Amino acid sequence: MADKEPVAERPEAAEENSAAAAGEEEDTGAQVAPIVRLEEVAVTTGEEDEDVLLDMKSKLYRFDKDGNQWKERGTGTVKLLKHKETGKVRLVMRQAKTLKICANHLVASTTKMQEHAGSDKSCVWHAADFADGELKEELFAIRFGSVENCKKFKDLVEEIAEALAKDESNENEDSSSTAGLLEKLTVSESKSEEAVKAESTESGKEAETKAEAASSE
Repeated sequence: MADKEPVAERPEAAEENSAAAAGEEEDTGAQVAPIVRLEEVAVTTGEEDEDVLLDMKSKLYRFDKDGNQWKERGTGTVKLLKHKETGKVRLVMRQAKTLKICANHLVASTTKMQEHAGSDKSCVWHAADFADGELKEELFAIRFGSVENCKKFKDLVEEIAEALAKDESNENEDSSSTAGLLEKLTVSESKSEEAVKAESTESGKEAETKAEAASSE
């Protein structure tokens, strides 16, 4: 019986085996330094001077007047933020992945939330929005994951709007009171001026009478 011919190992396999063996046997411990060193950069969101009153996940829609239909604006987190100094409250919403702003406007005394027809998890409102870098009158609709979250959002916005309306009413009353006082003061000053003029006229007449009497004597 003839002897079997030896099976020649492929060169590629031999190289792989030798490289694997070298990798297992040798550990140089060398550390490779990064080519580019990245430094930490402070990122500002514009929300540093504001306190968060509400923060909830939601989906926002904008009504397209030209197409006469609702269009999705973004899915993310809606916030109500109160400025620490001015006390003004604004509504801000950013898209979840891109963080692009899809709603950004102040809550005004005229802001009114209405339930969206056919969905108790949604509500609708008008606003002068600044999300695109310029003020635009928009009609928004927002949808939450639960009825409770929608009610919480709606009630808080309405509470803020009512407080603003009350403050504006008080300011108008104060302005009216101040205007009334100024009007009274103006009338009093006018009367005083008239009295002074009358006294001056009478004094002048008396002086003329005395002068005539003296000349006749």
